[in-house]
Amino acid sequence: MSSRTPAERRQKAMQLPPLADADARAIDTFLDAVWAERGLSKQTLESYRRDLAMLARWLDGRGGGLAGADRGQLHGYLAWRTREGYSARSNARLLSALRAFYGQLLQRGVRGDDPTALIEAPKLGRLLPKALTESQVEALLSAPDVDAPAGLRDKAMLELMYACGLRVSELVGLPANGVNLRQGVLRVAGKGGRERLVPLGEEAQHWLERYLHESRPLLAGGRVAVAGAGGETPLFLGPRRTALTRQAFWLAVKKYAALAGVDPQGVSPHGLRHSFATHLLNHGADLRALQMLLGHSSLSTTQIYTLVAREKLKQLHAAHHPRA
Repeated sequence: MSSRTPAERRQKAMQLPPLADADARAIDTFLDAVWAERGLSKQTLESYRRDLAMLARWLDGRGGGLAGADRGQLHGYLAWRTREGYSARSNARLLSALRAFYGQLLQRGVRGDDPTALIEAPKLGRLLPKALTESQVEALLSAPDVDAPAGLRDKAMLELMYACGLRVSELVGLPANGVNLRQGVLRVAGKGGRERLVPLGEEAQHWLERYLHESRPLLAGGRVAVAGAGGETPLFLGPRRTALTRQAFWLAVKKYAALAGVDPQGVSPHGLRHSFATHLLNHGADLRALQMLLGHSSLSTTQIYTLVAREKLKQLHAAHHPRA
């Protein structure tokens, strides 16, 4: 297998032939159709475009170009990607794009067969969520300068994310009226518009109250905050009195990880959600209760955290048992 880095692979991809007009038209037609049929996100459409364009350049017009590729050529391309160091997960995503593309050509009668039909998807190991240790979380939560308005805001956000297990999109999208300090609960709009109530916890509630009374008025500059797309006033404000963006919070987490002496490469906002779930299970939380707190529609999604807890027990056993 190649030891090329992702940057080196991108550079090599740029050296492939330019995209033929027929291939570019085929890709545009496909993307227009799947957007209309499935309402796919911009990111997914761009991913499809990138994957199909790279295959088309690799084919370089052989076999009638992208639309005319056969199963052998697709096998050859996947084998080339494997030699170049692309991961099994990356190749699985590519195969998903190819199935959609050739499936649509078959549906429209452009082709009489689907060359991806008998191609098996790469076997993927189940990725376990990466959770911080409890001491790492404590160091991270202690990093913001709470004497500064932005630092106090970030402190409240970190405490809230860890206390409630929020997704980063849920955290930055919290409306000001989604907090009930008297009852100590948070109203969260999760995936699919499903709402759930999550208890705040004393520590998170303390810092949220401080943010609301000391920091938020200063960040708003004595003016009314700018309402978001849904018409609700955001809870956490950025520099322009609008909701703090996901990217800004992600950068803040990286900054505080570095200040706390925690490797920033292994820390992300989503990692705090994983840490919330893992630490609750390690301390005896019920899986059904954890499912409700995380806002998972299926218990099978939540069950992955039991694997994390089991791996921790294996490590403890291996490190401390005399016959391990």
